Amino acid sequence: MQTPELLQELVVVFGVAVAVVLALSRLRLPTIAGLIAAGALIGPSGFDWVHDTWHLEALAQIGVALLLFGIGLEFSLERLRRLWKVLTLGGGIQVALTLLAVVGVAGVLGFPARQGVFLGFLVALSSTAIVLRVLAERQETDAPHGRLIVGALIFQDLCVVPMMLVIPLLAGQEVGAAGVAWVLTKAALLVVATVVFGRVVVPSLLAVVAGTRRRELFLLAVLGLGAGITWLASLAGLSLALGAFMAGVALADSDYGYQALADMLPLRETFASLFFISIGMLFDVRVVLEHPLLVTGLVVGVLVSKSVLGGVGALVMRFPLRVAVLAGVGLAQIGEFSFVLANEGLSAGLLSAEERDLFVCMSVLTMAVTPVALSFGPRLAAGMAHLRPLEVLFGAHGPHRLEPEHKELSDHFIVAGLGTAGRMVVRALRASQLPHVVIELDPHVVAEARRRGEVMYYGDITSPEILERAGIHRARALVLLISDPEGSQRAVSAARRLSPDVPILVKVPRLRDIGDLHERGASDIVAGEFETALEAVTRVLHAGGVAEEVMNALLAALRHEGVPEHGPVSGPRRMLGTMGGLRHGTATTCVHLDLLRQDVLPRTSGCEECLVQHLRWHNLRMCLICGHVGCCDASFGRHAMRHFEATGHPLMRSFEPGEHWGWCYVDAIEIDPAPPPPMAPTRPSLEPEPVSP
Repeated sequence: MQTPELLQELVVVFGVAVAVVLALSRLRLPTIAGLIAAGALIGPSGFDWVHDTWHLEALAQIGVALLLFGIGLEFSLERLRRLWKVLTLGGGIQVALTLLAVVGVAGVLGFPARQGVFLGFLVALSSTAIVLRVLAERQETDAPHGRLIVGALIFQDLCVVPMMLVIPLLAGQEVGAAGVAWVLTKAALLVVATVVFGRVVVPSLLAVVAGTRRRELFLLAVLGLGAGITWLASLAGLSLALGAFMAGVALADSDYGYQALADMLPLRETFASLFFISIGMLFDVRVVLEHPLLVTGLVVGVLVSKSVLGGVGALVMRFPLRVAVLAGVGLAQIGEFSFVLANEGLSAGLLSAEERDLFVCMSVLTMAVTPVALSFGPRLAAGMAHLRPLEVLFGAHGPHRLEPEHKELSDHFIVAGLGTAGRMVVRALRASQLPHVVIELDPHVVAEARRRGEVMYYGDITSPEILERAGIHRARALVLLISDPEGSQRAVSAARRLSPDVPILVKVPRLRDIGDLHERGASDIVAGEFETALEAVTRVLHAGGVAEEVMNALLAALRHEGVPEHGPVSGPRRMLGTMGGLRHGTATTCVHLDLLRQDVLPRTSGCEECLVQHLRWHNLRMCLICGHVGCCDASFGRHAMRHFEATGHPLMRSFEPGEHWGWCYVDAIEIDPAPPPPMAPTRPSLEPEPVSP
């Protein structure tokens, strides 16, 4: 029995890809760059280990469709509605500016106008597959620059249909207006049908399938629905990838979208890897050897010009400079749909074979550079801080000034980021009548919030000027809840330079960001991965009937041990008592109260040493300097006193419910707490608030 040739080629493809990606990972290069490099090695212009590329190209097309299908599953119709303004304005400005720039440069170089417009089509498109994959890996899809990039990419993909229709007109072919109108009508009808289908038919159908409790049947149903909508999109003149994205959007609104995404991940990752490898196989090193200066000039020119134009588009939309730089870098490459347009242009006579090969080579190089460029994007944005006057020129620098009643705020919270966590924190602060200022980087979210009468200001929290205007010197704490890990690091550094003592709470999705944030001066870090794991442990132990004290001991040990490469991980804990601090002017005071600059939160929910030793404690006490929780002198270990003897921290307070008194070890006197602030007679409303776009 002969071994199928496709199987042999797949063995070569996967083997070389694994080896190259492993080698480049040691250089901290992204996975996508390794896959493209592997394709270049085994392709026709490399070692030519894969001869029949037709099968791989077919699998790669499936990979693109599955990749966009999976991305669509993460973008519900509601989410697209919130992105609509960014999609139309951001994408439209970027495409229009790029098209005008390319037409102008082509005219200077002597190209006819119709060919210049076609070249503008090719350059205006960016790589949806590569950029969204990198954003997902860096968990920046919901960051302000991520939302702007996603909106522009979706708009570009929608532009592929009219661009395909215009190509025959540019080539001088006769195309009836009725034919163009019919194709556009079919595309519009398909979009409407997808929305209705996703709202009405899909939930009922998947409910019946899920009721069988057969996972393979559910997966087949999801694939069947996705393939059907994609096929209908192709009949309407849309690309397969765009049709697959719409299919994912139709499924995302159902209750089974997350399960569909989980089931699709293995297939999506495998076939998408084949797509990136096939992109590398298109690279022809002979073109580079024959025209090294021309290829280098085109690659640099496209990357720089598209970055600048994409950044200008973001500034026009009044995004700050940091977002503009990151968005421009993300949209700088040539897209995979440009290859489809290039082939159509070759057939129509708008490109010669040599020009097509040169364009493909240049495009692959821009794609290969993109993952590396995105990883260096935050550093580039930091290095361009001297261009901040551009923000003023475009009206992107703080359109909202602090109101007079907020200019002198003190002992307040500064909350940055209005995602899910940010909205919950703001609601809690508002319900508790605690003074706060909210800083948000998305101007549309700010405008919508201010229309509802909420106090919110537009600004980049990484900017020292914004921090100063928000009163960082007088703040009670800075709460960073933004979806940009790199931005969080820069914000912590800027805040710590301005106010060395302000407590800084940071939310991060990845454990690997903890070490750097601690070094920059973050006071407390909530790691999403770690807290999710602890919550899972808590629920499992609770379901197993484990005693509360044993459960607390295990959780305290896990939190103290943390993750081997990061050490102890801090985060939210259960509060056993109220946390009111001690203030001057109480019944009895001491000079050590000057050490208290803000309220301190407890480090554990019980005596730290007793939890580790599985001991019982009596009457908990909390150190008001570091938050250490220990047991009183009536306990066996006297761990509160032992903590004072080991550290010299003079002040502690009762950690028992309802008790607010404090004690100074040095002066041996009891300190009474300040009376709590009066509460409003009306109960704060906790009704769900409208979700900001």
